[in-house]
Amino acid sequence: MRDRLTDGLYGLGWSTVKKLPEPVATALGRSIADIAWKRRGKSVLRLESNLARVVPDASPERLAELSKAGMRSYMRYWMESFRLPTWSAERVEQNVQIKGAHYLKDGLAAGRGVVLALPHLANWDLAGVWSTRILGIPFTTVAERLKPETLYDRFVAYRESLGMEVLPHSGGEAFGTLARRLRSGGLVCLVADRDLSASGVEVKYFGETARMPAGPALLAQQTGALLMPVTLWYDKAPLMRGQIHPPVEVPETGTRAEKASSMTQALADAFATGITEHPEDWHMLQRLWLADLEERPL
Repeated sequence: MRDRLTDGLYGLGWSTVKKLPEPVATALGRSIADIAWKRRGKSVLRLESNLARVVPDASPERLAELSKAGMRSYMRYWMESFRLPTWSAERVEQNVQIKGAHYLKDGLAAGRGVVLALPHLANWDLAGVWSTRILGIPFTTVAERLKPETLYDRFVAYRESLGMEVLPHSGGEAFGTLARRLRSGGLVCLVADRDLSASGVEVKYFGETARMPAGPALLAQQTGALLMPVTLWYDKAPLMRGQIHPPVEVPETGTRAEKASSMTQALADAFATGITEHPEDWHMLQRLWLADLEERPL
């Protein structure tokens, strides 16, 4: 029953929110965010706990302000996502401004594949639409297998409608397909700031140990593709800005695992810079640091 309800709510969002006048959708998203923030549920408390690492000197009042702004930013992401299929290319071009696009274009023009790695900042789906519709560059990504399966199918269909090739995250086939896309000079985009699996790489993140996926670094090593961090942030609605950072170099020495660790740490450092500058747009409502994960009962 809970799975069917979840699937139904997302279906309602995609079918209804995109039909609302934009001011109404914006107000609806803000109202939902404020109600959730006032309830002080687990997600809001976890967001504040995460933000306390990002802004260690913040007072409780400041953290509350940031978490409220963070929930509004998070709901802005969802309201935009529900409406993205109706956005024209002209609107995307007007409302997405990303610096450093020459790193991406030059890498692809040189015949090398490119891996763009992003944290949970602002709206990564909107950045994807900017790539497919404005730059004319399609890309491949992965999606976590959600429950129920119908909800996963909704997300895949949604992202495919925006011009993305979507692979299931589970199983070992995704890595091989991503590697083939990169060897043929293609683009791969991966959200890469949280990994709870045993294969994750431990990094120092805001002074504490967290775990991030090794996949982006391993793909770059194995295929010769360029690995570039990307950070995003919201400006006054509906504008979103971003930065494609210079490529992360593959270390000349070390084992495969050591190189992956060094490159993943470089990603973490770039992500931390973007999050520090725009903490209210970091949508991390889950446990991230190992110290928090160890607190959970078995």
